[in-house]
Parts: sequence; structure tokens; C-alpha cells
Amino acid sequence: MRSFCYIIGLILSLACWSCEEVVEVDVDTAPPRLVAEASINWTTDTDGRLQRITLTQTTPYFESLPSPATGATVYIENTEGQRYDFIEDGTSGIYTSDEFTAQLDMSYTLSIQYQEELYQATESMVTVTDLAYITQNDGSVFSNDYIELKAYFKDPVEEENYYFYKFEAPNDHTINVTEDRLLNGNEMFGIFVSEEIKKGDQVKVSLYGVSKQYYNYMYTLISQSGESMGPFITQPATVKGNILNISNPENFALGFFRVSQEDTYTYVVD
Repeated sequence: MRSFCYIIGLILSLACWSCEEVVEVDVDTAPPRLVAEASINWTTDTDGRLQRITLTQTTPYFESLPSPATGATVYIENTEGQRYDFIEDGTSGIYTSDEFTAQLDMSYTLSIQYQEELYQATESMVTVTDLAYITQNDGSVFSNDYIELKAYFKDPVEEENYYFYKFEAPNDHTINVTEDRLLNGNEMFGIFVSEEIKKGDQVKVSLYGVSKQYYNYMYTLISQSGESMGPFITQPATVKGNILNISNPENFALGFFRVSQEDTYTYVVD
């Protein structure tokens, strides 16, 4: 009887095994798009000559790392006709210039010639107010200790201003945008709450003046992905930036061309 049961069990196992079927899931793919990380930052009290632009291509769904967009011709030209060429470092997709000249309120046009198509975007250098001071508050929620930092700055009176800010610590970071619509001419702050930072850590705070278009762009990205998003994180929906494909408008690029004055402050956690 025991042998009979064993044989029946073996037959059932083989039957189940023979009925297994590999199901292949088709994932829609699209031609790769150009992705540009083109943030030109002029840090206060520096000449701002060294600048970098990173070009990559979108990748299939199951690939985690973007591939570099190599062999492009990249340059920025201002309204006075000055041109700054960005040269690629090998085949890295990283293009740099050490001759850029930053001028407040100057208009700049980025041009990218890539795979026989021309991409362009125009932005003006936006000024920024100085970071004034930082406060620290230590707290605890459900037995989890955290540290809260607030970086304060004074918003200029009778101006429409938009800001992008970053907090960068050894084990944590955050980014966000804010506007002065309800606080025009008053003191404003950027906020960073972390359970990872500790006493003695250095936190770099960066504040940028940005255009309304960039504010809306980043607000949408952050709303979808959270404050810890990276510039090329996969988005639930495509968010278009300001980089237009002049040759083929339907093949638009992702990313944004931004030109900002930056103020920085390094804080040591108490």
C-alpha cells in the first residue's frame, strides 16, 4: 500500500511539473530619449567658470543605470553672443567648460546637437538672497530620535521669487522648492528633518534662485517621487522640462536647463 501511494504521488508530481508553463510578460518599450542634467550654478563669491552638464539616455524598464549620451556637441550662448563650449570627458556623457562667465539677469541658451537632432532651452540667471542663519531642534516620535534643521533667509520686498534648496549630510539629504506668494518680503526657511544625522555631522545647505517654470517643474517631480528623489529617478508620469527638440518636436528631451545664483552654508550639528 505504501509503495502504491508513493507511485501515485510521483505520478501527480510529474503531471504538475509537465503542466508548468513559462509566461513571458511583454513590457512596452520606447525609443530612448535624451536626458539632460543641465544646472548652471554660480556660487556667491566664486567666479563660476567651471560648469558641468550630464547627458544620458532613458533605459528599458528592467535596467537600473542610465547609459551616457556620448558624442554630442554642447554649448551655451548668452544674449551678447558669447559662446561657451562644453567638452565631453571621454565617453562619459559628462560635458564640462572651465570658461563660463556668470552674469546676473543675463539670458542664456543651451544647445545640444545629438544624433543629428538639435535640442535647445533658454533661461536667465536668477539672483538669490543670502542664507542668514540655521536653527536646530532635537525631538523624538514613537521612540525615534530626529534632528530638525531650518535654514532662514530674507525674501526681497515687492518681488516674485521662487527658490530651490538642498540639505546634504553624510547619510541623508533632502531637496525642495518654495515660493514667496504668501510671505513676500518676510523671513522664510527651508526645512530638513532626519533620523540619520548625528552630533558632529556637517550639513551643507544650498539655496538657489529659480524661475517660475523651474519651480513648477520641480514641484511636480517632488510631488510624484518625494524629497529624496534623484534627478533621473523613474517617474510615474512623464514630466516635460524646458528642453525642446527643434529638429523633431515629438522626440522631446527629459530634464531641465537652469541658470541660478547659489548661496551655501555649512552647519555642524550640535
